[in-house]
Amino acid sequence: MSAKNVTPNPSTVLGRQLGEELRRLRESARLTTSQAAEALDCTKGKISRIENGRVAVRLPDLTAMLHAYEASDPELRERLSALARKANRRRRDGWWNQYGSVLADTYRDYIALEAMAGSIRTFQAQLIPGLLQTPEYIRAVTVASQLWETADEIENFVRVRLARQERLAEDSPLPLWAVLSEAVLMQQVGGAEVMKAQLQHLLTMSGKPNVTVQVLPFSRGAHASMFGPYVVLGFPEDGALDVVLADNPTGSMWLEREAEVTRYQDLFDAARTSALSPTESRAVIHRRAKEHRA
Repeated sequence: MSAKNVTPNPSTVLGRQLGEELRRLRESARLTTSQAAEALDCTKGKISRIENGRVAVRLPDLTAMLHAYEASDPELRERLSALARKANRRRRDGWWNQYGSVLADTYRDYIALEAMAGSIRTFQAQLIPGLLQTPEYIRAVTVASQLWETADEIENFVRVRLARQERLAEDSPLPLWAVLSEAVLMQQVGGAEVMKAQLQHLLTMSGKPNVTVQVLPFSRGAHASMFGPYVVLGFPEDGALDVVLADNPTGSMWLEREAEVTRYQDLFDAARTSALSPTESRAVIHRRAKEHRA
């Protein structure tokens, strides 16, 4: 995944959830977007952008919307107010913002979504997933990308990726399920020593209860996921939909529509079903690690 090439800018998950609830309340009140806009003294487009999660909802606007929709339940009003505050804070805050000089806005958006995720499923065709990379492997990938020119920029990007990995070691660690093409284990990123250490690290991480790693061997032949890597982010909030980041020859794209997301969920299920079991995969990773010799 390119850190400077991710388009378009995704809506926040919390913003989408809040917008969806406001849409349901508006429809329950039998108001059109035009009528809601008139009640709030704003444009119809603003109502649509709020309901799509594309813009932040200020608390005064939220209060006005809830009044217009006759949503008087105190628990509902407080829950939506808390959701709005949390969504707006996520847009502004985050440790990743201190690295603005080396991270494009869209990559910071990805990190923000990853920080909120309750699960990650990914298929990788050529690279170890970023959350499982060693510092030396990260550095080699970053240098090879030619997106950063100075040593300081490269080291800052390495720090960013290592900081992302802390989610796997929290008290309530992030569940990660990765299916890797066997080619990932053979590509000598950074040279033999770096690659051997990376595969040993992959073995260590795959032994953790929240990390599942499967290898899809060459012997399985052609498969539907071979056309590019993707990440499926799942979220813990009630009603929150998964989102997908998929790479293609011209860059990367966010997918949020239910039909598109379902397609990638099915792709991942097919890949994990075709792949070796976690135990068999560990044996293959161990064997490939021994093959990387300087």
